[in-house]
Amino acid sequence: FSHLLLAIHIIAALTLWTLFFLHQSWLVGNGYSADLWQNCSTTTTGTWHCLTSSNNEWLQSVQAMMILSIIFSVLSLFLFFCQLFTLTKGGRFYITGFFQVLAAACVMAGASIFTVRHSEWQTAVNDPSYGFAYILAWVAFPLAAVSGIIYIILRKRE
Repeated sequence: FSHLLLAIHIIAALTLWTLFFLHQSWLVGNGYSADLWQNCSTTTTGTWHCLTSSNNEWLQSVQAMMILSIIFSVLSLFLFFCQLFTLTKGGRFYITGFFQVLAAACVMAGASIFTVRHSEWQTAVNDPSYGFAYILAWVAFPLAAVSGIIYIILRKRE
């Protein structure tokens, strides 16, 4: 059972990692891509031109929530290994579960804020659609929440 929990935690962490470093498109359109950090569009010559994202307060809160989610998730994994060696038999992983649920809450808050406010941010884009990173954020939320709940329920065995 603990192997399944560890696998879910690693998948959630990898999803968050991918969300920030590999596939960063939160909004995509025809020749346009926007993420939390920069907006890119194609020029008439076909090259990509990228500018830093705006300094909207809501966008900064989404950035902060996503960064906090990674920090809490990594901290949760670290605490899991620490508790694995220090908890007595039958002890529960409350601290680990708490930080993992906190990571899930941060992902949910950030993705929710983005969902509600993105139309104010990219008004010039015709018919934008959600990008891969946005979808990964909503996938990471239930994964992190489930792993956090399982951590809270889990008892240490010998």
